[in-house]
Amino acid sequence: MTTKTVRRDHSFADTMTMLRRNITHAKRYPSMTFSIIIMPIVLLLVFNYVFGGALEKSSGGEYIDYLAPGMLLLLPAYMTVSVAVSIATDASKGIVNRFRVMAISQSSMLTGHVLGALIQAMAGITVMTGVALLIGFRPDADVVEWVAAFGLLALVTFAFVWLAIALGLLSPNAESASNAPFPIVMMPFLGSGLVATDTMPVGLRQFAEYQPFTPITETLRGLLMGTEIGVNGWVSLAWCAVIAGGGFLWSKSIFRKQTR
Repeated sequence: MTTKTVRRDHSFADTMTMLRRNITHAKRYPSMTFSIIIMPIVLLLVFNYVFGGALEKSSGGEYIDYLAPGMLLLLPAYMTVSVAVSIATDASKGIVNRFRVMAISQSSMLTGHVLGALIQAMAGITVMTGVALLIGFRPDADVVEWVAAFGLLALVTFAFVWLAIALGLLSPNAESASNAPFPIVMMPFLGSGLVATDTMPVGLRQFAEYQPFTPITETLRGLLMGTEIGVNGWVSLAWCAVIAGGGFLWSKSIFRKQTR
């Protein structure tokens, strides 16, 4: 076995160890994870039952069928807060410096956070999908389209979690980290997730049409409800690649500077 193979094997083992650490923390301190999962579900119920009657005309059909695909994207957006706070807490408490002097892969701490957040987000998306189905969501997707929809949601989560890691590393404490992802949290509301963009004022409509969550929402809506996807699928993948790549490189750069 070559030295390169040994290092790769150790990196994988270290990543799995960090993943178990993050899952254990989530079990011991469930309040953050619970709020991240529950809040999008509460908002789904509020928009459907409180505003649904007024907004149904703009959706062109049952409002829950229009609303649910967009609201599923709240989980990846809200997960950025949890990840940023967790990373900032590790950094402020000296955990990063402690890992630096240990014989482990230095990047395993970051990848462990990514995998842990991905597992939590997909679990929350599954629960939220179940709630949406209970209150009337009736998608017409087949198995392949469901798999593609969940794959896209996983990719979106992966991309924004890397961006959240960079924000967490830049934050001096957990309080600052909880506020840093606020623009990301707001973006699903400022796209086509709640209402069609052509009902918005001109300036807001232009922002909504060109921000990443709108093409992702339309792609999910097309996969689950059979609406036209067009170029939105390719645009969504491009946005995910850019955000994931940028977040990854930014996180690595900050992490290296902090562990020198």
